[in-house]
Amino acid sequence: MKVFVTGVCGQLGHDVLNELSARGHEGVGSDIHTVYSGVSDNSAVLSMPYVSLDITDAVAVKNVLAEINPDVVIHCAAWTAVDLAEDEENIPKVRAINADGTRNIAEACKELDCKMIYISTDYVFDGQGTVPWKPDCKDYAPLSVYGKTKLEGEFAVSSILDKYFIVRIAWVFGTNGKNFIKTMLNVGKKYDTVRVVSDQIGTPTYTYDLSRLLIDMAETEKYGYYHATNEGGYISWYDFTCEIFRQAGYKTNVIPVTTEEYGLSKAARPFNSRLDKSKLIENGFEPLPIWKDALARYLKEIED
Repeated sequence: MKVFVTGVCGQLGHDVLNELSARGHEGVGSDIHTVYSGVSDNSAVLSMPYVSLDITDAVAVKNVLAEINPDVVIHCAAWTAVDLAEDEENIPKVRAINADGTRNIAEACKELDCKMIYISTDYVFDGQGTVPWKPDCKDYAPLSVYGKTKLEGEFAVSSILDKYFIVRIAWVFGTNGKNFIKTMLNVGKKYDTVRVVSDQIGTPTYTYDLSRLLIDMAETEKYGYYHATNEGGYISWYDFTCEIFRQAGYKTNVIPVTTEEYGLSKAARPFNSRLDKSKLIENGFEPLPIWKDALARYLKEIED
């Protein structure tokens, strides 16, 4: 199986390429950078083919994918700076990447009759209530530019293709790039006390675990919408921080605060990021491991 992966300089794309290599599949990575600019570790990413590609360039996307002729495209590339996306001058670029770029990929996949896996987000919902969002729920009401443009990407994929997976994730962390865990570890070293939001509820997603699920999906024809985060129940960012510090051996005091008390964010954050993942089991996919276990493995990974 030949798989083309976008966004390999980010957290998820990096791990997807490594998983492809581990399973003996042929992987080709891409990102907008001229050369691969992710973490310099001993991963398989560094030995796999890399193509510089601007997904907002429809002609380039069509030509590159036609030349590679993949069986599957796993589309990880996205504008993910949620607050910066709210700046007026950035909105056209965010839409060009998340919506138009995704459409370009989908149209190229249509011409090649190949599968597409699109990585989406809980931000396509309004984040209200306490009931977990089901993958086939159509009650879309994104509160941010990021959420709106990712939803536009979903619509592009589902309207153009039949052979697609739309996989919504949340609270992502991986070795290749910035994330909440790295931020908290840095803050915890500098300060005796940190304030963390306690009224936003969800579950973390370790890219190493998610990448294995995505390849599982790519090997099937069980198309449709899915939700995928680690197991272990729903928690707040406060709960997550307490566990990060506990496992890391930090004595930093963590104070729970409301989103309103915390302030600072330009983009509205969802209070309810609970994602119902039962469809994974229903379709024969193995759920991701418990998030506490994922955190322990991740902390060991970034220590080595």
